[in-house]
Amino acid sequence: MTNTLVRPRRPDARPAFLVACAVAWSMWSVWSALAAMPLSAQEAVGGQAGVRGEVSATLDALHEAASEADFDRYFSLYAGEAVFLGTDATERWTREEFMDYTRARFDTGTGWTYHMLERHIAIAPGGRTAWFDERLENANLGETRGSGVLVMEDGGWKIAQYNLTIPIPNEMAREVAQRIRALTGGG
Repeated sequence: MTNTLVRPRRPDARPAFLVACAVAWSMWSVWSALAAMPLSAQEAVGGQAGVRGEVSATLDALHEAASEADFDRYFSLYAGEAVFLGTDATERWTREEFMDYTRARFDTGTGWTYHMLERHIAIAPGGRTAWFDERLENANLGETRGSGVLVMEDGGWKIAQYNLTIPIPNEMAREVAQRIRALTGGG
């Protein structure tokens, strides 16, 4: 007879080993997926809070520059093909048209001041486009809403579209619509 050493098996050894393998496989899978993504997509997955902060800082800078009537700083925050939609239905301005309007206003030393009350920001996959909506307070217009799109351009976030509206309570909507029709001669 041969002497063979047989070690008794611990009953819990196999499940622990399988769990360790499953965890290692999961970690490797996540790492592989992230490593295969372009850097901008990795940042979108792992750093959306930071990207949202950058977008929010751009919007804050826009409102601050407008309040200070700082023309150059204000328009440095707009994309080359930007569009501004104002509160009046006729106010759809290209960047250049909006610059003409704003220059005349800012040259008097008067800008406009909006205080942000609430802001929501979303980042598109790839991390190079963001959209937002924000509730604002203005001394003349009361509560307003800004919404729009920002794009990554020239290494920073730029506003591609800004839409300023005056939210109308549902209870007043028909009356306001009728008054607008009467003013504009609409049917």
